[in-house]
Amino acid sequence: MGARTLHIKTFGCQMNVYDSARMADALAPLGFVSTERADDADVVILNTCHIRAKAAEKVYSELGRLRRLKAQKKDRGGRMILGVAGCVAQAEGEEILRRAPFVDLVVGPQAYHRLPRMIVDLDRSAVPAIDVDFPPESKFDHLPEFGAASGVGAFLTVQEGCDKFCSFCVVPYTRGAEYSRPAGDVLDEARRLVDAGARELTLLGQNVNNYHGARPRTFSPSRPGSAEWGLGRLIAELASIEGLERIRYTTSYPTDMNAELIAAHRDVAKLMPFVHLPAQSGSDKVLSAMNRRHDAAGYRRIAEAMRAARPDIAFSSDFIVGFPGEGEADFEDTLRLVRDVGFLQAYSFKYSPRPGTPAAAMADQVPERVKAARLMRLQELLGDQQMDFNRRCAGTVVGVLFERRGRRSGQILGRSPYSLPVHVEAGEDRIGTIAEVRVIRAYANSLRGRLEPGESNSVIPSATMESRAEARP
Repeated sequence: MGARTLHIKTFGCQMNVYDSARMADALAPLGFVSTERADDADVVILNTCHIRAKAAEKVYSELGRLRRLKAQKKDRGGRMILGVAGCVAQAEGEEILRRAPFVDLVVGPQAYHRLPRMIVDLDRSAVPAIDVDFPPESKFDHLPEFGAASGVGAFLTVQEGCDKFCSFCVVPYTRGAEYSRPAGDVLDEARRLVDAGARELTLLGQNVNNYHGARPRTFSPSRPGSAEWGLGRLIAELASIEGLERIRYTTSYPTDMNAELIAAHRDVAKLMPFVHLPAQSGSDKVLSAMNRRHDAAGYRRIAEAMRAARPDIAFSSDFIVGFPGEGEADFEDTLRLVRDVGFLQAYSFKYSPRPGTPAAAMADQVPERVKAARLMRLQELLGDQQMDFNRRCAGTVVGVLFERRGRRSGQILGRSPYSLPVHVEAGEDRIGTIAEVRVIRAYANSLRGRLEPGESNSVIPSATMESRAEARP
């Protein structure tokens, strides 16, 4: 059998991007090559996300479009295998086959390693396949070793699942219990990604800073250290990989930000000074109802400790407004936390019920008009903070890792240590390298700069929690 085409459409988070690449790796031995177009692909898979409201309905809408493509291919004498993967597949299961009987396979996020067998079985029959179990074995033990880098930056999953059970969240039900990959496996994959061209790695996990993977076998019990490594220890070892220039991680849980990881921000130069640390709310009453394990004061202390270790660190966060029972005073507490800590970036949303989660059944649901008004106020404050940070970049010199061509001829695009896009007039031979760039203009979501003729140690002036608070009304 000759080469067959595979199209995977990815929704949602960076972990889904990583999972899509690994699904493609798993199917490559069957002769599948990836294509950007679904129109005439032999296999089309929707890798779905269930974290947002109406996620399932968006999937069914996309399936309706693909149904027509599948019928057109059948009319031409071919066959399209149509699959749904990811968190919607895990949450909906057989309901997908009931509502969309033209779907051929449904596979949950922990069963991707069984995709090749599912495809082989479908080649032999027309019986739909479904696998949404949480298998006892780790999928990482059965996926192909090679993870090809897709560019200068690459994602690397080190931890999956969640044991926190926030009352609004479906992740524990769709991704399962927390699991940390052995440190040796992570290091091996990191080296392969760097050998394939990656210069920046983003370590992924639902609770990535609670990583506790088995120590590599090469680190014998006679040597100092425990049987498991935390994320700080893993990052320190990753930093020794030649050719790897930058390390990031996401997403973090506040109470899992331990002393070892905070120290890594002080000691490991390759670890970027930008951390995603979801707060969700600034109200202790709401945080308790959310089943979060931190309060507002604890969040502030964590931010202070990280700034003490790395004064130029910046934060992004997640916020939910209009959670059941949230009053005006609770919302003001959230605004106060935002002013106190200061965020370079944040993702903010109106609360929307997820079926099966405790919060969906809570009394005192907040009216939509109130949620919309609060979200507008929060996003205005967050937008002001983001623009303020970007403006403070103007005139400074930052190291930029160039990733690809820009939109205009003669322009290339890179990212600062804070992951801000930076546009520079320069040749494409600089892609994959880091250069010192003088920021000459700040925009809402990006920067423009010019290459510096020499090296500079200038950094972005950092605002303390106190000075950020004083700058706000």
